[in-house]
Amino acid sequence: MITLAQGRLACPVCLTRGGNGPAAQPLQIGTQAATCGHGHSFDIARQGYLNLLGGAQPRHADTAAMVSARRRVHAAGVFGPVAAALGDLAQASGLGPDQWVLEAGAGDAYYLSQVVDRTGAPGLALDISTAAARVAAKAAPRIASIVADVWRPLPLLDHTIGLVLCVFAPRNLAEFVRVLQPGGRLAVVTPNPGHLAGLRQRYGLIGIGEGKTADLQQGPFRLASAEPIGYSVELTAALASDLVAMGPNAFHDPPAVADGIGDQIDVTLHLLEPRQ
Repeated sequence: MITLAQGRLACPVCLTRGGNGPAAQPLQIGTQAATCGHGHSFDIARQGYLNLLGGAQPRHADTAAMVSARRRVHAAGVFGPVAAALGDLAQASGLGPDQWVLEAGAGDAYYLSQVVDRTGAPGLALDISTAAARVAAKAAPRIASIVADVWRPLPLLDHTIGLVLCVFAPRNLAEFVRVLQPGGRLAVVTPNPGHLAGLRQRYGLIGIGEGKTADLQQGPFRLASAEPIGYSVELTAALASDLVAMGPNAFHDPPAVADGIGDQIDVTLHLLEPRQ
């Protein structure tokens, strides 16, 4: 429910034009629109999400078919242990109902839902895809869904978030620091070389680029911990096909998947703290 985010959201137009400080006008959330003191207005979609993108979504935004494929993969539990590890981390950190969780690049809000369920904290799902936002808006009662670009100033007031999640998604570290409360943390999940290597090799899929974690070793955060998560999965042909269809391979004439395969989930969960 988008009204949950009252007092957290900032006008993206004011942020872009004037930076933070006095220019960061809070958004007042009504029944049909969110408005700022400078007269900028953003409609609340009938599906329950708030679009703060300020224009058409880019070509690389997830399509409805990609989101549907991702939902089937998540429903099958392929990434269940990863979601559980995020829930464990959030619970161990003492996150509670008075602190917000932001998932950047939230997709269907699968991981955010796990954290919200485990901690009772409200969640904010941010994604550039309207198809994803529609699904995230219905993921859990305590999740507010917005459409926004993670590479622009995040439409959030300073120091309003207790935990930021970033799972296989783009990272705007400078903005993550800005929106975190004192003592807030960032949890990042990145793929390792063995992640779904069998599927990638068999079908010639996009590889995992080098330097996926280089920005985590420098810049505004310091690494507090790194937890490897690895386990075997048995993929039916349908699940393997959905894994191909839910990601960037969907934009590159993806191959037809004819049979199942045994593979590995191989990722690392990084916990980071802002440098003092």
